Amino acid sequence: MRWIHNPAQLAPGHVCLLLSCGRLLSAEQLALHRHNLVVHESALPQGQGWSPMTWQILEGASRIPITLFEATAALDAGPIYLQQQIALQGHELLEEWRALQAEATLELCLAWFDRYREVVATGQAQQGESSHYRRRRPADSQLDPERSLAEQFNLLRVADNQLYPAFFDWLGRRYVLQVVPDQSDARSMNSNPLGTMTRSTSSPSPLT
Repeated sequence: MRWIHNPAQLAPGHVCLLLSCGRLLSAEQLALHRHNLVVHESALPQGQGWSPMTWQILEGASRIPITLFEATAALDAGPIYLQQQIALQGHELLEEWRALQAEATLELCLAWFDRYREVVATGQAQQGESSHYRRRRPADSQLDPERSLAEQFNLLRVADNQLYPAFFDWLGRRYVLQVVPDQSDARSMNSNPLGTMTRSTSSPSPLT
């Protein structure tokens, strides 16, 4: 096993896991491996593109589909092998829902290896109308001071306190917010801080 961060470092092998990879591989790079696997947090072909889990949280989704599929030269367009869902309670901040995302990603990858012959044999081409999420920018973390926090809470949930923190402009100045859960709050200590994840890792089927 090798762990690399630059596609130019790819060498021939059997399986390549493209996890959190923000680049499209060329046909020549894809040909280096028998399988090139991607995990994407949407019910493909809906939600192709950038930061699908972030966009769905902003849309108010409480269940996030997650899909393992074969990479092709086209963006997020390859055949689907496995799907499951992440259930959110609605209060998870960035690090919390990312932990669920990572756990689901690992489960899907391990299931693919454990059930290799079955999963590859039952892979299905993507069907239906596609949609696409654009790449998010730091400016997307801007709050509207004229609206309530409750109305904008999902934006706080997806803001990164270091890389793209939530902010707002008021009376000619810009203010940056750092959003963290209060660890001394008994309500937080006594409740599950994270959502849950459906454990049935199934072959591709419509997710509604």
